[in-house]
Amino acid sequence: MIEEGRALFLQIAESVEDSIVDGSLPEETQAPSTNELASFYRINPATAAKGVAMLVEKGVLYKRRGIGMFVAPGARDRLLAERRSVFADRFVEPLLIEARKLGLDTEDLAALIRDRAAAHVATSTEGNAR
Repeated sequence: MIEEGRALFLQIAESVEDSIVDGSLPEETQAPSTNELASFYRINPATAAKGVAMLVEKGVLYKRRGIGMFVAPGARDRLLAERRSVFADRFVEPLLIEARKLGLDTEDLAALIRDRAAAHVATSTEGNAR
């Protein structure tokens, strides 16, 4: 789970964000404590605390005094919007640039994506049937 070369606190924050995005950590529920995260990932609690603090700063988590950290209302929607924006910048923009170079218009590109998606679904379905 822990990747070499990436700051541990960022990986901790991303892991908590993933749980919020996939729904396993719903809004208004208690988030894992700094000590729980440190124990699970076998890292220094200060490092886990830095990841949690980052999420508090982003408005994803908030503290209930004496109880712990909780997922903020609207956190999932904020994270999804942020990830969609990053996805567009990282993947869609270069795709559009390359499509333009290849002379593909919007309809050509949409058809190409639909065809690939259909093939991907067919391959996934076949793999699950085995």
